[in-house]
This record gives sequence, structure tokens and C-alpha cells, in this order.
Amino acid sequence: MRINYDYIKLMALVLVIMGLYAFSNHRSAQKNVNGIEIEFVGDQNLYITQGAVNKLLIQKFGSLENVPKEKLVLNTMEKALEANKMVKSAQVYLTINGKLASKIVQRKPIGRIEGDSKFYLDDEGKRMPLSTSHSARVPIITGRITGESLADVYEILNYINKDDFLRKNVIGIHIESESKYQLRFRTERFVVELGDVEALQKKFANFKAFYAKAKKDRALDQYGMVSLEFNNQVVCTKI
Repeated sequence: MRINYDYIKLMALVLVIMGLYAFSNHRSAQKNVNGIEIEFVGDQNLYITQGAVNKLLIQKFGSLENVPKEKLVLNTMEKALEANKMVKSAQVYLTINGKLASKIVQRKPIGRIEGDSKFYLDDEGKRMPLSTSHSARVPIITGRITGESLADVYEILNYINKDDFLRKNVIGIHIESESKYQLRFRTERFVVELGDVEALQKKFANFKAFYAKAKKDRALDQYGMVSLEFNNQVVCTKI
């Protein structure tokens, strides 16, 4: 019987590699956490601070310094961070040098509701609590706050945020009713009567054409109200 030494060598090599890998994993699991790193991804306006994240982890899991890696349940830590109302998503992992690292994506407010209760509307159309750490510079929403009107406001804000001119100039939305909305601008005295949320692209195109013409004629200060409620026209009321 002929012995295949190449096959034996290959099997021996595989066993050695597997042994080294298992030994390495065992040694790694025996090591302790030697620090915590927290990174906020994207928007650097911190609605939840690094200190608050550290406090949350300590309250849930105790001090994590010098804890053996094998005792950490990373998925549970991620869920604990994501339970915070300022956090959109979280990723927790161990670095090569033994740090417990957290990558956090915060929720993004796009409007601030000022009513009987005060809160943000985030970029997914959900309610988001105000932060004690940072106040977002977003349009202020006032008036008749209902589930339906907030859904319309979310649609209006989404359109505004995609338009550079509107994003820079619109500072407020007032809800007169669930189908009647007003816009307030940063530097202009007039109020824009938007009406409902139908045909927003056409309404805003008409408004920007009016605005450019009135600005060229230096007539913007003459108006107290600009209505976009009627099809294909801008109706203005002078002061």
C-alpha cells in the first residue's frame, strides 16, 4: 500500500492552523476590556452625549472596564443603546486592541413642534423628544397639531429640505387646519398661504418665480400675504 505523504502533510497543516486559530480565540476571550470608545456617525450635533452613552451602559451592565470579553453580549448592548429615544441605530464591537467600541447614528430632527406638548418631528416622520444637550435649528411647527396634520407637515418638510432656497429661508409652518398650512420666512414680512399638500412642486415653482420677480423689483416688503392655494397663480395682498 502506497502512502500519500502529500495528503498527510496537508492534513497536518490544516490541524496546526485549526489549533492555532482555536488557541488564539481562547486567548482573546480571556482578555479583559481595556477601554470604551464611542463614535457618532453623521450629524455631529449631539442630542445624546458620550457621557450619557457611558452612563446608560453602566446603568444597564455595570462598569465594563476589565470585564472579560467572553462575558460581553454585544447584541444586548446594541439593543440597550437603540432603546434610547435619541438613537436611530447602534453597533457595538470589540477592537483588535481590546477596546469596546460603539458606533451610534442619532435620530435627525427636521421640525420642532410647539404646542401643548413640545417635541421634534424626525426624518422618518416620528415623534422625537427634545434634547437637553442641543437645540436643533429647524422650522417651528405651530397650530392645530393632529396625527393627520403632522403627516402633511412631514411631507412639506421633506420637500423643503430637498430645495436649497426653501431650506435656508423657511423657518416656520403654521397649521390652520388639516388642509390649510402657512409658511413663515426668515427675512420676509409676508406669510405664504400654502393651502393643502397637493401639487407642492407646482406651488413652490410658482412662488420662486414670483419671489425672484418681486426681489428684482424691490417689492417684497410691500406684501403681507402671498397665496399659493389657487391653481397656477400667485395671489398677493399688499400691506
